[in-house]
Amino acid sequence: MNLTKSELASYMDHTLLKADATAERIDAVIAEARGLGCASVCVNGAWVPRVAAGLAGSAVATCAVIGFPLGAGSTAAKVAEARDVVATGAAEVDMVINIGALKSGADDAVRDDVAAVAEACHADGALLKVIIECCLLTDDEKVRACELSREAGADFVKTSTGFSTGGATVADVTLMRRVVGPEMGVKAAGGIRTLKGALAMIEAGANRLGVSAAPAILAELES
Repeated sequence: MNLTKSELASYMDHTLLKADATAERIDAVIAEARGLGCASVCVNGAWVPRVAAGLAGSAVATCAVIGFPLGAGSTAAKVAEARDVVATGAAEVDMVINIGALKSGADDAVRDDVAAVAEACHADGALLKVIIECCLLTDDEKVRACELSREAGADFVKTSTGFSTGGATVADVTLMRRVVGPEMGVKAAGGIRTLKGALAMIEAGANRLGVSAAPAILAELES
């Protein structure tokens, strides 16, 4: 696969979700994403106003995570969090699915949880990505998670938070793309730190990458 630096950057959500992220480091990520032409900057909700202000006038979107990283909060809490981050500047929202409900077979609850957040996001024009946390699921559960997310009106399914027992794999991206078809987005996230890894995810069907190492990966492409 031959991509230019700008083409590869356009796949990337430049991400900083660590609890100890400082304002200085957030500002550095904003500057990096603007300079590289990334798809978005993805942060925790408290940083959304700062990121949105820092990205104003650019084509780079502000992305926020909600229900993160466990997905075990109530639907009402997730909806409130989604409305808050969208109101303060997020154009994209990455939510964590209710993993325990999925593994318990409570498909209606999982679907309703995603649908409520999707409605809150779409009301103000924001995209919703659903993190299914593949490392905690069987293949059958991954299929159900993708199907339920699609039925609920999500725009993307996403492999991982990057805060659990594993990150994105080519096998999971391939499976997710097969299940959701060409209509939905698939975001690979967690452990993508090299050019080879990034390209493998795109070739498997990802059309968005969650990465904290965007500058290093793109520098590798240039070299």
